[in-house]
Amino acid sequence: AIKEGMVSLGCAKNQVDGEMLMANLKNAGFELCDDAALADVAIVNTCGFIDSAKQESIDEILELATLKKEGRVKKIVVTGCLAERYREEIHKELPEVDGVFGIGANADIAACIESAMNDFTESFPEKSKMPLCGERELSTPSYFAYIKIAEGCDNKCTYCAIPMIRGGYRSRTMESIEEEARSLVENGAKELILIAQDTTRYGIDLYGEYSVAKLMRRLCKIDGLKWLRVLYCYPDALTDELLETMAEEEKIVKYIDLPLQHASARVLKRMNRTGDRESLTALMKKIREKIPGVTLRTTLITGFPGETEEEFTELAEFVKDIEFERLGCFAYSQEEGTPAALMPDQIDDEVKNHRAEIIMESQMNMDTIRINIKYIMLGMITAGTVGMITAGTVGIITADTVGMPTIITEALRNFS
Repeated sequence: AIKEGMVSLGCAKNQVDGEMLMANLKNAGFELCDDAALADVAIVNTCGFIDSAKQESIDEILELATLKKEGRVKKIVVTGCLAERYREEIHKELPEVDGVFGIGANADIAACIESAMNDFTESFPEKSKMPLCGERELSTPSYFAYIKIAEGCDNKCTYCAIPMIRGGYRSRTMESIEEEARSLVENGAKELILIAQDTTRYGIDLYGEYSVAKLMRRLCKIDGLKWLRVLYCYPDALTDELLETMAEEEKIVKYIDLPLQHASARVLKRMNRTGDRESLTALMKKIREKIPGVTLRTTLITGFPGETEEEFTELAEFVKDIEFERLGCFAYSQEEGTPAALMPDQIDDEVKNHRAEIIMESQMNMDTIRINIKYIMLGMITAGTVGMITAGTVGIITADTVGMPTIITEALRNFS
């Protein structure tokens, strides 16, 4: 049997796609190999979202190309977002590659690879032909698994290439998701993590309404499931029903992943997103009121075309005011084919990166304060002391720097 190994890069959604590819190949008679460098056929399941991710994919291909030249790998196949986005460039710029397959070819991956064993092969069916679900060869530890509840995106943020790469939004049926969830739990998974490009819009295309809350209540009824988590929420579609569901259902992890990208009204408008600092601040307050002890995670972009010093300062102040429990900040990546790439007033890379560093440094300072609070409280509990932290308890923690949004006991839950 032909030995096949995969390197899967990028997000958890791409990881699930890779797991389905592996199961498809296994069922077709291929032998699966944990290390792509030891396989006959090395598959690179690529990410093509931003420059750093694209470079990581290219570096992985080149590393395998060296092994191919040494005779250790026979064939190299490229799948995933980079393949879908740069189908012509990959074959032209990376002649060591033997097969390039778009996401629509995932269901026929075995036949595609068999063809590539004989001669260079490429296949790019319609994106809509990509399977939404199927058998998977799990790559996560046995105690948790991802479930992709939808594919594609209709939001059309001006900086983002995902709709171009992945196509329009397509939800899976609740029945298919529940069936997969039950199977994963029966096979040992204790935590299930729901993912999509935008989980909050789940069901709008099938049921005519946002349905992720109903889906989560349904999944919470599965015996043996301990925790249910949802990632990639979108602020516009974060309904009261979803917040109430998260607050009421014990199995749902009190953790909201909510990429906000910015806080300036003008920058958000240019991103083709809605909201401003005031409305987003109100939303964060509402979330924390409805879900006591919730952990808020967000991602932000600095250096979007035309971002002024004043707008960056507004973003930095917003971050300090909200005190997110988890935060990532990235310098804007100018992506070909997106509207933002053609906007005037592109910002120098050095400025973009410096602004991102400032945001991350601010966040790390806040993280340090929270960690100190955690261990002080744990120490007080260990000593049998009950009381509030005051300005004089520890030198580095003062009433000014802490400013916790909720009572200490709720804040501690963020670390569980």
